[in-house]
Amino acid sequence: MANFNKVYLIGNLTRDPELRVTPKGTAICQFGLAVNRQFKDESGALRDDTTFVDIEAWGKQGETISKFCTKGKPLFVEGRLKFDQWEDKASGQKRSKLKVVLEGFQFLGSGSRDGQSGSSSEFDQTAPSPERFSPPSRPATSKPAPAENLDEDVPF
Repeated sequence: MANFNKVYLIGNLTRDPELRVTPKGTAICQFGLAVNRQFKDESGALRDDTTFVDIEAWGKQGETISKFCTKGKPLFVEGRLKFDQWEDKASGQKRSKLKVVLEGFQFLGSGSRDGQSGSSSEFDQTAPSPERFSPPSRPATSKPAPAENLDEDVPF
């Protein structure tokens, strides 16, 4: 049976990223993302629904996010779901949490640094390639140029 675990989210950071380092020196950045959705209820009124997602970024990507992102900034996140389980030391109860482990990201919004817009090579290295997320191109609507040596025996 095939498996697929991929998450794409666009939202705003709910808090400043927290950067920690493991004893081996690997960076771990944890932050929250608020993802909004608008829909119409039964009466036709427009309603908002917000989902809060915990994100975990490892290594260089985590360091970059903690350096350039703050609460409220928009961010595109690509990752995978991870289910953590543990036993609460205080109460002895089993606890669990579903989170997203970041595999790629892209800064959104104006995101200007030093008054200049655009992205640096450091941003481009951590972001997923834009080509993967572009909508498919539409075929041209103009008529093709007529061919000169058409074989009239072709049945189509």
